[in-house]
Amino acid sequence: MIYHVLPGDAQVEAFKQSGIAGEMLVCRECLIEGDLNGDSLDEFFINRAAFINNAFDQDPANYNSSVASQFRKLTELTDRDEVNLWFEYELFCAVNLWFCLDLLSKRDAKSYRLMPVYLSEPDGRDGFGGATSDDMLRCFDGRIQLTDEDIRLGSALFKAYKNKDKIALNIFTDQGSDAFPFLREVVEAAIEIDTRPSEIVSDITRSGKHDLSEVFPEFRSRAGVYGFGDTQVENLIKKQTA
Repeated sequence: MIYHVLPGDAQVEAFKQSGIAGEMLVCRECLIEGDLNGDSLDEFFINRAAFINNAFDQDPANYNSSVASQFRKLTELTDRDEVNLWFEYELFCAVNLWFCLDLLSKRDAKSYRLMPVYLSEPDGRDGFGGATSDDMLRCFDGRIQLTDEDIRLGSALFKAYKNKDKIALNIFTDQGSDAFPFLREVVEAAIEIDTRPSEIVSDITRSGKHDLSEVFPEFRSRAGVYGFGDTQVENLIKKQTA
């Protein structure tokens, strides 16, 4: 069986139109923030459902059916299966990717990384947001097969991020692989996530910009590596005025 893990629902229609064979799984998480604790996968999902419910007013039951269920399929793969991981370059997508690789580290499926290769610098961080079906086909043609070492690295990165282990994360800044472009920049952003985004928003608001419509594009310009959406930036603005 062939599976495709898409980075969000926005890519579903373009993927369907591309005609690429396989079953879609949609990543609807934001593991870059919130509770990542849990000694088991079930406990992890319980904690995530509670966080999502509190932060976004979502029903925990909906989390299980529309979010956790997608990830659980990765725990059921065999060596006869293939999984294609469609993820962007910035930290938001990177943490979600690392989690998927942590799950896959316990399976023997053939795995591939797919990136928005149709974008050129400096737009390479814009991701799959405006991808057409032809763009999706180009990404599929340029996919990279993940080695066992790549999967172990992704798993280790997720564990280090989950545990807020800055020492371990710092070690990974020197790791190199075609499957993890911009890894140094992304890991450095992960190390500073508890301080740097807040400092940047504070600097922007001190300049006289306070509305989300003004702050968000400026934050994206300065710290696009985080991949924050308007919700994350809005929460940082609220903390500045609390």
